[in-house]
Amino acid sequence: MNNDNNISANISPEILRVKQRYSIIGNAPSLIGAIRRAMQVAPIDLSVLIIGESGSGKEFFPNIIHDFSSRKHNKYIAVNCGAIPEGTIDSELFGHEKGAFTGAISSRKGYFEEADGGTIFLDEVAELPLTTQARLLRVLESGEYIKVGSSEVQKTNIRVVAATNKNMLQAVSEGKFREDLYYRLSTVQINIPPLRERGKDVLMLVRKFSNDFAEKYGTPSVQFDDSAREAIMNYRWPGNVRQLKNVIEQVSLFEAGNTVDSENIKKYLPQYSTEYKPAVASAAEFSYTREREMLFKLIFKMQHEIEELHVRIDAMSKNNCIPQQENHTHSLVRYSGTGCYKPTSTVKDVMEIEDGITDDDFIHAETVKPGPAADNSDSARTLEATERETIKKSLERNCGRRKKTAEELNISERTLYRKIKEYGLE
Repeated sequence: MNNDNNISANISPEILRVKQRYSIIGNAPSLIGAIRRAMQVAPIDLSVLIIGESGSGKEFFPNIIHDFSSRKHNKYIAVNCGAIPEGTIDSELFGHEKGAFTGAISSRKGYFEEADGGTIFLDEVAELPLTTQARLLRVLESGEYIKVGSSEVQKTNIRVVAATNKNMLQAVSEGKFREDLYYRLSTVQINIPPLRERGKDVLMLVRKFSNDFAEKYGTPSVQFDDSAREAIMNYRWPGNVRQLKNVIEQVSLFEAGNTVDSENIKKYLPQYSTEYKPAVASAAEFSYTREREMLFKLIFKMQHEIEELHVRIDAMSKNNCIPQQENHTHSLVRYSGTGCYKPTSTVKDVMEIEDGITDDDFIHAETVKPGPAADNSDSARTLEATERETIKKSLERNCGRRKKTAEELNISERTLYRKIKEYGLE
């Protein structure tokens, strides 16, 4: 504790006030350096790029930059770029005119117009589509933008602060982020240290969180012995401060009034190891091609089963095992157990339901009447036509609800929006 006080004594009063104002806990030199850099750049109207791992506390720094700038009395708007679907993000950022797209029943201001004169914080900026990146670059270069569905150029006076947890240079080299936009955004760059590089800040945060949760839940405080503190210090904290807070909340609830040792604390640390293993794949490892392949695989499987079914129906028809009734034209057949196939109303009785496929996923087909072999021309359709028809039918089944359609097709909403636009299904 005395050591913490000695470190605090070497920090300027201005930084101490900022830490207190924004409830920033920690005295690590890298953290203090990031705060000092944010305060220094705040009065200068430059774009700032904040880089740090998820959960490391990047959201504090845009607030510091805005509050210590000449724009502090104007609007501050924070936008999570990764949470907005690709099909609507241009409208959210730049606004749209009435009738610009289906559902645009009136004109709407975008964030760049709303925050005119102030600051806009673009979190997860690396998730922006390339078309939106081009629009953003124009704003940064000239302060100009055009609403969706309009031809009128509008002006805005805005400061952009962006943040990301991605390796931006890698994204640039892979063609996922514009190089010119990267250099525009990173006029000044602030690096936020991960929790594992902040030394004894971890224990300071543990004390803070445990006291806060004891007060919140009205429970006795948890005590941590030396072995528990050592285990906490040795853990890599892939989720950073956000993960630490979650763990201490659980410990405060279930170990209230107890003294926790290393064995107790390890129960709350997933994949306890001194080796860092990210919980999710990086952006470089993710590919929309994988989703496309899954969709095609599902379509081909269903087509193959339907074609096999046609062949079996035709064979049984030749053996006179299917009643000659006109009203069975739109029925499929199922095996009756007596050597013949009998009419039924859905494909469900003929094919097994695959894991993850609902009843609505089955494509209804028409059986052929006894006579010539069934026409297999459907199998000659192109992949694009098949994919378009599958998406169209799924949209119809779900009354145009895109979230339900994406869940049914087992693809992301962003991919669905892109496909709808590509195939003109809007």
